[in-house]
Amino acid sequence: MSKLVIVESPTKAKTITKFLGKGFVVKSSFGHVRDLPKSKMGVDTKNDFEPQYVVSKEKAAVAKELKDSAKKCDEVLFATDEDREGEAISWHLAEILNIDPSKIKRIVFHEITKHAIDEAMKHPRPLDLQLVDAQQARRILDRLVGYELSPFLWRKVAKGLSAGRVQSVAVRLVVEREREIQKFISEEYWSVDGIFEKEQGVKNKEQFTAKLHAIAGKKLDKLDLKNKEQVDKILADLEKTKYTVTAVDSKNTKRFPSPPFTTSSLQQDANNRLGFSAKQTMRMAQQLYEGIELGSEGQVGLITYMRTDSVNLSEKFLAEASDTIKKEFGDKYALATARTYKSKSKNAQEAHEAVRPTEASRTPDDVAPFLEKNQLRLYDLIWRRAMATQMSPAELNATTIEIESANKYSFRASGQTIVFDGFLKLYPDKSKENLLPVLKAGAAVDCAELKPEQHFTEPPARYNDASLVKALEEYGIGRPSTYAPTIATIEDRGYVERNDQKRLAPKEIAFMVNDLLVAHFPQIVDLDFTAQMEESFDKVARGEEKWKTLIADFYGPFKANLKAKDKEIDKKELTEEKSDEICDKCQAPMIIKMGRYGKFLACSAYPECKNIKSMPGSDRDKNGQADSEQIIALKAKYAGKKCEKCDSDMAIKVGKFGPFLACTAYPKCKNIVGIAEQNPSTGVKCPTCKEGDIVMKRSRRGPFYACNRYPDCKTILAGKPTGENCPTCQHPLVEYGKQSKIKCSNKECDYTK
Repeated sequence: MSKLVIVESPTKAKTITKFLGKGFVVKSSFGHVRDLPKSKMGVDTKNDFEPQYVVSKEKAAVAKELKDSAKKCDEVLFATDEDREGEAISWHLAEILNIDPSKIKRIVFHEITKHAIDEAMKHPRPLDLQLVDAQQARRILDRLVGYELSPFLWRKVAKGLSAGRVQSVAVRLVVEREREIQKFISEEYWSVDGIFEKEQGVKNKEQFTAKLHAIAGKKLDKLDLKNKEQVDKILADLEKTKYTVTAVDSKNTKRFPSPPFTTSSLQQDANNRLGFSAKQTMRMAQQLYEGIELGSEGQVGLITYMRTDSVNLSEKFLAEASDTIKKEFGDKYALATARTYKSKSKNAQEAHEAVRPTEASRTPDDVAPFLEKNQLRLYDLIWRRAMATQMSPAELNATTIEIESANKYSFRASGQTIVFDGFLKLYPDKSKENLLPVLKAGAAVDCAELKPEQHFTEPPARYNDASLVKALEEYGIGRPSTYAPTIATIEDRGYVERNDQKRLAPKEIAFMVNDLLVAHFPQIVDLDFTAQMEESFDKVARGEEKWKTLIADFYGPFKANLKAKDKEIDKKELTEEKSDEICDKCQAPMIIKMGRYGKFLACSAYPECKNIKSMPGSDRDKNGQADSEQIIALKAKYAGKKCEKCDSDMAIKVGKFGPFLACTAYPKCKNIVGIAEQNPSTGVKCPTCKEGDIVMKRSRRGPFYACNRYPDCKTILAGKPTGENCPTCQHPLVEYGKQSKIKCSNKECDYTK
């Protein structure tokens, strides 16, 4: 007797085959086999929103293979992921295979291990049609919004634009943050630090830093010291005064580990600690979940299912974690009783587990030989976070010293020491030791130096993947499976771009589309409404609401408003404005127009004159969608240049990272050559070859700094050269990180400035 087991992924199929053995045939559906058609709406809005599902041409062969396999087997088991998407895939497969939904056998598991698979095989369950309906509701509502609203944007703004129920809200968040930044007015403020010292013998003086925090008993707020004049008066007052310790407060505190990873917290930490985008994190997590070849062990799933909002950990893992912690770190790092967590999300599926390693004893060092670099970094992060949850709390000693001058200026010094590192040994945070001298109230101290410092308030930071995921989660927009694809979509559709710090900046077209939707389709981009829709989908999943009723309640008002706005809004009024430019071809006035790639100048005599020009600094200019002065100059400079491989003419082309030279004989000759102007020199000589210059180059991950003699010299620096050399080893100093810290570019030198 043979059984057919169907999963979504070929990698998952390979891993499961190893555990099931003889009598089982495991096949992959390669994701969704059946879906709404791409060429049309695929939803009958006049017939109770009946979906018209089709098997796409590229999936026809997969569908046939599954049908043939099902005919040869005695039973079919559906082992797709245990979430709405996985449940819907199983339902679609059953429809294709003509299996009665009431007779479907579902096997579900949260990790791909022998124990989990064996348990799942013992307890097959029926198909959860409520989850299927919830997925259908989301899919159909998003199709209605996308396929109705996107063509509206084509007609009123520019072709190729798209709108979506979740993506448009994400764009709104990014645009509104950018406007906060644009409106921000920086304010000057000052701080005063005192470098104090306590005498310890004649020759040994121990120094520490304290901040001015009160004057005559009144606490100083951040912006109270507004200018240098105020600070100069303070410095004059403190010139010859004496200082006394007025209070010393020391107390022991405990710090506890954060919960194990959910999808959201994994994406945030991977972005903050590893620099991974949400999309990159989920792609690698999927690989770790589905299985990695571990030598003689074969294909092994290394982590539990990565789309989850639960913080549960299984009893099996808790026991294994305790044993591993005792073995690796000693008994004092282990807990007497396992630590458990409860989810803050009201819709969390507590039957699921958090993201954790499938085996607590499988350390990152054990799997390092079998993983790619970034796979290992992500596994290491997941393993450490999960294991840290079962380790002893860290014990810290926090000390505060209050110092007052004779004329009532108060300074405060704060420090801490780590008495016992506990979980911080495995999962360190930003806690750093800051030692203060042992002092008693009433003791006199000397002020060696007063250090005034000028500051300026800074605008809120642009969103990065971590902060945008956090915002979407806090507003209740989307679910664990939607965060990464939403961010990828708004980037792919040209609404946002990543700057040098990998933060998300809106493009010109994002402002126009967002303002249009906010003004005329407020529900679509309303944060509360979008969150309420997510709650409605959850009600469908719980059987508390019918999906077709949900769609009907939304679609009627939406469609009526769409028809009204189609008549009301004039494209020219929306996308065109006057300019002072005159067409250099026909002398007619030029107008400023908005296109998919941003603003540009176009002749008002169109179609008789089709002259267009980029606007310096516009997104269109930066993306090379029209010839800027730079491109025109480059074309003139490189006119007549021949290909060194086939002697054909070379032409200026513009790619994602700017202009380059490409052979005109393409595709026969695929020679491309970088342009020196695109890689500006930093003026720093290469520390390795001593001949080339360090230049700025660009990749899809942003700018980086490397020798211009590549490939003869493959030197890459860890940051932007400052122009100074390290006093220790003479290698270039570089800026790195968000705070532009300075360190030596030599990996073997630990000098920092």
